[in-house]
Amino acid sequence: MGDYKIPSLTTDVFIFDDNKNFILIKRLNDPYKGYWALPGGFVEYGERVEASAIREAKEETSIDIELIDLVGVYSKPDRDPRGHTITIAYTAKGNMENKKADDDACDINIFSKNDLKNINLAFDHAQIIKDCLNSISK
Repeated sequence: MGDYKIPSLTTDVFIFDDNKNFILIKRLNDPYKGYWALPGGFVEYGERVEASAIREAKEETSIDIELIDLVGVYSKPDRDPRGHTITIAYTAKGNMENKKADDDACDINIFSKNDLKNINLAFDHAQIIKDCLNSISK
């Protein structure tokens, strides 16, 4: 068997409320240190992607979530400067009053669609957020 490069797998979570407001975290570390991003992170070996999404959301936001829907898979090879990373994005609900930045997040806030033009977003999260907003509008 030859040597194969294998992409990394991550999950991202769009936590929203009934008014379509949503949670973003400010990244503590590079890449995109200081940029706003969806909560998420790397899937651990032996972990289901759904469990990863729930775990990462809790670690970064302190919010217990319930996954609502699978929004999409984002696999553009250059979407992450660390290397080929594929993310699976979900919408989720949770008590946003419990929000607290933790783990890889240095800040956390609630945003609306109108706020997006005024903030710097990490990775391809602008597209993922757009797709999530379309998903919850159906």
